[in-house]
Amino acid sequence: MILSEKSATFRDHALEREKLLFYFVRHGETDWNFEHRLQGQHDVPLNRHGRHQAARCAGILDRLITGAGRSAAEFAFISSPLVRARETIEILRGELGMAPPDYATDRRLAEMSFGRWEGLTYREVRARDPAALRARERDKWNFRPPDGESYAQLLERVRDWHAGVTGDVIVSAHGGVARVLTVLFAVRPPAQAPSGNIEQGVVYEFAEAAMHCHR
Repeated sequence: MILSEKSATFRDHALEREKLLFYFVRHGETDWNFEHRLQGQHDVPLNRHGRHQAARCAGILDRLITGAGRSAAEFAFISSPLVRARETIEILRGELGMAPPDYATDRRLAEMSFGRWEGLTYREVRARDPAALRARERDKWNFRPPDGESYAQLLERVRDWHAGVTGDVIVSAHGGVARVLTVLFAVRPPAQAPSGNIEQGVVYEFAEAAMHCHR
């Protein structure tokens, strides 16, 4: 069947609407980020700069959502339960003209646990446990800090969460979560994923075999 130009345009718009949109925002900066401390699952609030970063992300999201022909109300808003991610998503929603507290949290989106290393800088870890840090450098994907978890373990809980995503979604979570999402979406292989830089103050868009950074 030969489609007219008008019919093809309608078809293309319909296909575009069927494509699920997945936007990811890493939480804004905290004092521990600024001090280069491993946060893991410690609850550290945003600092002033982090709140500004979250507001900037709201502007980026507004542009993306409008450009996609959607409205913010069509998206599910889901956050890690950690306070830095919840503060971020509440700022996003407020700036988008939505009720800040009306979003879901899911523990499977919490940051990877660094166990006994949490609160330390890598310089402090190197001084206390140089052998373990050398082991991590050899295999960052599978390495598990003392009483913590590995990227491989983090991927399993994020994969379990993602299996239930059925519509357009905006996620506020963490650098580790974004790194395992690059594996889940076939953007990077596991060996490369832990070394990827995940910025704050930007919006990532994930799709099959693609990750776009919007500023």
